[in-house]
Amino acid sequence: MKVPIMSSTADKDSENLPKTARARPVLRMRKGVLSETEDMVVDEQAVALVYNGISHAVMMATPADLEDFALGFSLSEGIIGHAGECYGIEAASGPAGITVEIEIASAAFMGLKERRRTLAGRTGCGLCGVDSLDQVSRPLPALAPARGFHAAGVRRALGDIGPQQALTRLTGAAHAAAWCGMDGELRIVREDVGRHNALDKVIGAMTRAKADPADGFLLITSRVSFEMAQKASLAGVSALVGMSAPTLAAVELADAAGMTLLAFARGSDFVCYTHPRALGLDPFDTIAD
Repeated sequence: MKVPIMSSTADKDSENLPKTARARPVLRMRKGVLSETEDMVVDEQAVALVYNGISHAVMMATPADLEDFALGFSLSEGIIGHAGECYGIEAASGPAGITVEIEIASAAFMGLKERRRTLAGRTGCGLCGVDSLDQVSRPLPALAPARGFHAAGVRRALGDIGPQQALTRLTGAAHAAAWCGMDGELRIVREDVGRHNALDKVIGAMTRAKADPADGFLLITSRVSFEMAQKASLAGVSALVGMSAPTLAAVELADAAGMTLLAFARGSDFVCYTHPRALGLDPFDTIAD
């Protein structure tokens, strides 16, 4: 049976929820009173990404926007160099989970097979598809400064992201990522139980929509880890905003790539860690609202 490929954008909300969350009976203690009730719990399923008939990775993910996820993962993990190397994506469910069949160009597939060959016999790989420490840091594109990026746009995006997080409101267990115009308009929003998956879904949706990475910035509701900053950089995005803390590795990567990195972004507040001049600021300037 085919898995429906669902959009998580603002115009689709309640009709998608039964496919990504389920009601479960619970006992709730509140103010000393125990009651029987129901709680909505986010769905998490095993999703196998299969390239030209060979399984490469199994991820735990929310079963929505799987075409976006597969394309974004393929790009951000360097399996394909551009969208034209992906010829087709088809998802189907089975007893053990969901299989996403991805057809890619022969040259890209040969590179993937070589990567898999070098992985043979190794265990304990913490980063998907990474063979050694030498492969953790990938060559990054030289990012142009984020033109038109400003604090007012960040504030608008932060103010608007909450109402777009339908799955998060329902379950409290999902992350969100968004592609925003420089004015802060939320153009693409995706949610997933995994923060990396949510970002991959947005990158895939951006690619399918032929969005110009120079036209906006990425907003994530999670912390900004090395992998998240690397995925954003490889997508060609010059500004990344995180609502939680960054890691030192993420800050150093953003600095080296030319990316403006904001974290602890809530309401009107944020901390700019790298390349503040893209915001029209000099280091140690007072940030005006």
